[in-house]
Amino acid sequence: MDNNTKPKFEMNVPVLALRGLVVFPDTVIQFDVGRRKSVNAIHQALESNRMILLLCQRNVNDEDPGADGLYEYGTVARIRQIISDTDDGVKIQVNGLYRAQVQNINQLNPYITASITPCSTVDYTPTNKEIAIIRSTVGLFEEFSEHVKSAPSEFIQNIQDKDCGSVADYIASNSNLPYPKKQEILEELKPFKRIELLQNMLLDELAILKVEAEIIRKAQENMDENQREYILREQMRVIANELGDSDSPIEEADELKSAIESRNLPEEAKKKLLKECDKLKKMPYGSHEASVIRMYIDTCLDLPWDSKSDDTINLAKARKILDRDHYGLDKVKEKFIEILAVRKLSDNASGQIICLVGPPGVGKTSIGRSIAEATGRKYARVSLGGIQDEADIMGHRRTYVGSMPGRIMAAVKQAGVSNPLILLDEIDKLGQSFHGDPSSSLLEILDREQNKTFYDHYIDLPFDLSDVLFITTANDASQIPGPLFDRMDVIELGSYTHEEKFHIAREHLIPKQMELNGIRKSQLKVNPKALHKLIDEYTKEAGVRNLERQISTLCRKTAIRIVDNEDFDKLTVTTDNLEELLGPAKYVKTEQNKDDEIGLVNGLAWTSVGGELLPIEVAVMPGTGKIQLTGSLGDVMKESASAALTCVRTMAEQEGIDPEFYSKFDIHIHAPEGAIPKDGPSAGVAMATAVYSALTKKPIRHDVAMTGEITLQGRVLPIGGLKEKSMAAYKNGIKTVLIPNDNVPDLAEVDAVVKENIKFIPMKKVYTAWENAIVN
Repeated sequence: MDNNTKPKFEMNVPVLALRGLVVFPDTVIQFDVGRRKSVNAIHQALESNRMILLLCQRNVNDEDPGADGLYEYGTVARIRQIISDTDDGVKIQVNGLYRAQVQNINQLNPYITASITPCSTVDYTPTNKEIAIIRSTVGLFEEFSEHVKSAPSEFIQNIQDKDCGSVADYIASNSNLPYPKKQEILEELKPFKRIELLQNMLLDELAILKVEAEIIRKAQENMDENQREYILREQMRVIANELGDSDSPIEEADELKSAIESRNLPEEAKKKLLKECDKLKKMPYGSHEASVIRMYIDTCLDLPWDSKSDDTINLAKARKILDRDHYGLDKVKEKFIEILAVRKLSDNASGQIICLVGPPGVGKTSIGRSIAEATGRKYARVSLGGIQDEADIMGHRRTYVGSMPGRIMAAVKQAGVSNPLILLDEIDKLGQSFHGDPSSSLLEILDREQNKTFYDHYIDLPFDLSDVLFITTANDASQIPGPLFDRMDVIELGSYTHEEKFHIAREHLIPKQMELNGIRKSQLKVNPKALHKLIDEYTKEAGVRNLERQISTLCRKTAIRIVDNEDFDKLTVTTDNLEELLGPAKYVKTEQNKDDEIGLVNGLAWTSVGGELLPIEVAVMPGTGKIQLTGSLGDVMKESASAALTCVRTMAEQEGIDPEFYSKFDIHIHAPEGAIPKDGPSAGVAMATAVYSALTKKPIRHDVAMTGEITLQGRVLPIGGLKEKSMAAYKNGIKTVLIPNDNVPDLAEVDAVVKENIKFIPMKKVYTAWENAIVN
């Protein structure tokens, strides 16, 4: 008898108990078998006719079902193939053949066997009614499958020309109906009732699925927008993590948001930054705009909105620090001590803007650092030299690629506190171009009433700069625009005297350079006379920068001797070996003219590097009244020469000068060192005196210098830079200096050593100069 033929009598077969699985006739299925009894039943079937009863158990959680734990009806199947057989179990493929009813469970161990009776079926041709219900059921199943996505693609082709029972079995086998309902269909032996039962089950399931779909649709429509956004963003976060994308805008936005919430920011700043975080969340991965927003938020969070350093104002400590770092500068130090004393007494005395004006190398920049240390403030320096774009000060707007905060906010960020000391270096070197006027941008920053709400174009939020102590430096105060200059308290730093340079070199520069070059104190000594010669003949400056370079050269020369000679002991720099070490003197001091000469006068000039002695020569020759001016004179100085000539001409008769000299003689006025431009009105008195001397043939004292602007009537007007000019006179061995009477109060600013060695004579009229300078 063929193994696939259904027997007509009762038979005994091995039983395979299935959990949650119902197998129908005319179906091929494969599944795993793990329980030992089931594996034994399979092996027994393979040893006989490969026939086995597939019986579903009532409770899927029952590991060892008995007779009562199994359904009465099952499917006899033929084992087609053992796909795998391991210690963990067996995977088989079976072909369902026909229904069978269990008459009796014969044994439970070592595997289950049962006596079964095949269920009878009748072959027949389906009627039109049955064909209609078949088609209706197929349609229901297709609709059902759309909801549960379970219909095989070849479903329609496989049920053509099948009877009701076969169609019901095939649909049930390929559906995801619960196994108890599938078991009901298996136990229904009448084909027409079986398909009706399936149709009712599908209708019930379809109704439930439609209700579920409607509930889901309504729930989605009614879902709160924030919850929906949260779910979507969580999904995006998971996707980003799976892809290994570390720079997820969502995660970064959440981290930045937490950072914003944890900071004590002003309400306006917090509101705007949180809004930027919301923008960042919506940005796609790798977006350029996302990186711009991220950088902006990071920059804003790095600003010290709520961070301040404690002012430790101790006047004794401040004096000690200033004296330690700087020699001299008594007026400057006293000014800063006054400011600190006021700040100690009043909290409202904040935000002073101080301008240090003086020639290069006199310690303007370094004194700012010392003040920061003395007050316990953080220090930041901003170089303004050559800035021509106002965006460098106010920041670039975020619409531009590569935009960034301005230098002021960058300095505040660098300091890390909202009350640092910011040094604005070289404020007189600000430029101007079509990009804007940087000096105008500083008006708001250096105004104590306006900088409480300073808006940087990049930050675009108000930041309080009123607690910042601004110190500016400049070489030439005349180059600072008036409105800007008016906002600052000016402190002038003059040139160093020879004695000050000597002390600075001995107490600061030499120890500093020896340490920098690795020279021990015992290995280098600079003789005092050699140091005096070094200052006079190798440097010519208001400050000490070139002096420090020359000292550094001495240290390097010493270093060579130390390295080359293992027995090196000590190098003593004297006036004899100074030229050997540094080469010939650069500025040989000209011997002071011991003779009083006609038409040669000592004028005084102010330059950005300090004062200078300005000799002026006048020659009178027979001629036709020509006036010649040489020496690279500026327009103002030429006008001053004309005023001096006219002044002498108006006084000619009473001074015993030929009133017709202007038509009988040619007059040549010359300022030596013609390559150096010269300008200004302060040489008027000197030129009038030289002209007077040349016309009267009377010599001028060689140890007298003068400065002052002259009028046509001989009045002497005040000048500027008296401190620097008097210093130049002192350096050049001048014994008497004639100054305008209105400049007498300025003598208080002149260095004490200068006043001790020079006699100052005030003058209201040019007569005073002639009386004191002309040798009678």
